[in-house]
Amino acid sequence: MSLEVRTDRAHLTIGEVLNLLKEEFPDITISKIRFLESQGLLEPERTPSGYRKFYQEDVERLRYILSEQKEKFLPLKVIRRHLGSMEGLPARKLPAVALPEEDAPEPEDLEGSPMHHALSADELAAVSGLEPEVIKELESFGMLDPRHTADGRVYGDDDLAVARLAKAFLRHGLEPRHLKMYENFSQREVALFEQLISPMLRARNSEARKIAHSTLSELAGLSRDLKQVLLRMQLRSYVSE
Repeated sequence: MSLEVRTDRAHLTIGEVLNLLKEEFPDITISKIRFLESQGLLEPERTPSGYRKFYQEDVERLRYILSEQKEKFLPLKVIRRHLGSMEGLPARKLPAVALPEEDAPEPEDLEGSPMHHALSADELAAVSGLEPEVIKELESFGMLDPRHTADGRVYGDDDLAVARLAKAFLRHGLEPRHLKMYENFSQREVALFEQLISPMLRARNSEARKIAHSTLSELAGLSRDLKQVLLRMQLRSYVSE
């Protein structure tokens, strides 16, 4: 379904869409919305900086997808075939919200989607295309975080994402030992953010924890965006004529 380009501000951010649909679909997360987009089921517009803009038809499309999953347990490939019927669905008016700045960062989803993968080390190697020795090396550097179960270590979605990224880096000659710097930097970031939220966590009440979680999500999004901009600035001299 093609989307009409808009010039007004009658849109929601991904965080506002999450809040809008959370009561109706408690399992929805930012990661799940992004996953549905990656599978071609959603096509939100983007700002020049890359932030998603959800209009009424985008929200209704997402609501339809989630309803089909929740009520009929349909797989995504079947829902994709049914999406043509969305053209005839009445659009609901979006609620009035305080519109953020155009380039306000999207918060990072720290909880992630429910774990779709529960892989052994050998399965993780097979799915990611890495040798088992490389999986062990990534884990030794703290870049994988398997869960310990009665059946042994189990690797989830984030582990698979790291392994696939490591595979892509490996094609350029960068090995896990080269990627260790990312783990080191993330630990330093966490230590910095911890100083900010520790007072909230010590309050020992649910509201303070919600604020701490929201703060962490925003900080993670800001960190992601800042690193992207700084890297682009540093690389510009190599690609500019």
